[in-house]
Amino acid sequence: MPHQPLRRRLFARTAALAAAITLGGCGFHLRGPQPLAFTTMHVGVSEFSDLGAALRRQIATTGSTTVTEDAATAQARLQILANDRGREILSLTGAGKVREYQLTQRIRFRLVDAGNNELIPPTAIAAQREYTFNDELVLGKEQEEALLYRDMQSDLIQQIMRRLAAYRRPQ
Repeated sequence: MPHQPLRRRLFARTAALAAAITLGGCGFHLRGPQPLAFTTMHVGVSEFSDLGAALRRQIATTGSTTVTEDAATAQARLQILANDRGREILSLTGAGKVREYQLTQRIRFRLVDAGNNELIPPTAIAAQREYTFNDELVLGKEQEEALLYRDMQSDLIQQIMRRLAAYRRPQ
């Protein structure tokens, strides 16, 4: 009986080692910053907005691209055509009060080069979240809504970055 914990630990370590070898052998690696095909990029949204600041931060982390505020000197320009948020009622209580909301955020963007040629045509991406509402906890629910919008915006920025990273200039 005293050897039972030792056997379990040995088995757990062996299983962990086997999993690490298997994952390493199949080419698995954590997703890191993806290099972009441009050395300079202009982001067409205010650097003082949440969206603009987050996009600039993400582009800077690629290590291959710097953000320039002068659109004329940039190799590529990311244009945000629309950034819309919405809130819809999903369900009501028997008393006619709101029980659930659905939040949506849609961003339309395109990427153009210095000659105004479209590299990525106008593309729409969207995210949505649902949450329950309680009118007795209005302040807490407002904070939850703000958190959900930040989460959606983060998801949408990651989608934009993946699409920018997928673009490859013709040789």
